[in-house]
Amino acid sequence: MISANNREPVSFLKTLILDANDNKNIKICADHMKTGGVVAFSTETVYGLGANALDAEAVSGIFDVKGRPADNPLIVHVASIDDVKPLVTDIPDIFKTLTEKFWPGPLTLIMRKSAAVPDIVTAGLDSVAVRMPEHPAALALIQEFGGPIAAPSANPSGKPSPTKAQHVKNDLNGKIPYILDGGDCKVGIESTVLDITGKVPRILRPGSVTYDELKNILGNIDIVNTKTGNELNDKIIEKPMSPGMKYRHYAPKVPLTAVFGPPEKTAEFIIAKVNDETGALMFDDHAIDHKNIITIGNSDDHEVLALNLFEALRKVDKSDITAIYAQVPNETGIGYAVADRIRKAAGDRIVVINMHESI
Repeated sequence: MISANNREPVSFLKTLILDANDNKNIKICADHMKTGGVVAFSTETVYGLGANALDAEAVSGIFDVKGRPADNPLIVHVASIDDVKPLVTDIPDIFKTLTEKFWPGPLTLIMRKSAAVPDIVTAGLDSVAVRMPEHPAALALIQEFGGPIAAPSANPSGKPSPTKAQHVKNDLNGKIPYILDGGDCKVGIESTVLDITGKVPRILRPGSVTYDELKNILGNIDIVNTKTGNELNDKIIEKPMSPGMKYRHYAPKVPLTAVFGPPEKTAEFIIAKVNDETGALMFDDHAIDHKNIITIGNSDDHEVLALNLFEALRKVDKSDITAIYAQVPNETGIGYAVADRIRKAAGDRIVVINMHESI
């Protein structure tokens, strides 16, 4: 894994969690970014790690703090439609339709970038990913800062994304000065990323804005298959246009195996594996009572599964188990995005159980 530059990351003696309901704290964070600094802040999806999107040196601080590969592009966050115009060379016709429906919200749009956006933000690509977050603290921070903010998730690269301010502090304490705490994230997984640079829009990363929702509005739409999270896939996708496409992501320290199939069958398989050293992430309606089983919601409640997934993956790392098995939901609606995150956390460790397969 390579860093964006050769600088040593700045170390702070103490990372402060600041209440986003106090305007004074929003100003403190915005002022720090105006000096080229990096801060963490809440969005409706996950907590972000932000810096001035138009300052290459400031953005390099994000890569240093996260240990993020330099070929993994960032998302630029804006507070208004007008903020988009200086970032792109042209705005596709479908932009208005999409933003009227989904902005502010968890949809990121990829367009051709302007010269104003530093190459470090886009990993040298000629396109830029932009979204307008829905969270009031994020919007207030962007407005107070007075410009676009580049921000990936506020966690070490490859690890589970943070959905609480304390998650960020656990991961990055001493590496950033401030965490703007706007409460727990209400979505729990990262935004849907939609490429609108070509004739047919393409989903590059699934999220809570679903394929069906986008298809109902746009008609013809593609979805890029990034189902493998292994080395082979990393080589195939040499220049990812979106975060979450190339590298193994969201992984706890404990090896995780993703188990695909009907819930009753995956539950049977996983329960047989659970013991004093092996744990599981399971659906509430199929789990048994065991100290090493973490439940994440009912099998058909995909919104709750999305909300609880990263918190559950973090609980795994606090335990003393040596392996974890995870039930994967049906890949419809938001369930597709949840399955994507579990698959990326597992890498090559995938088990598929068919309805009639004997266990």
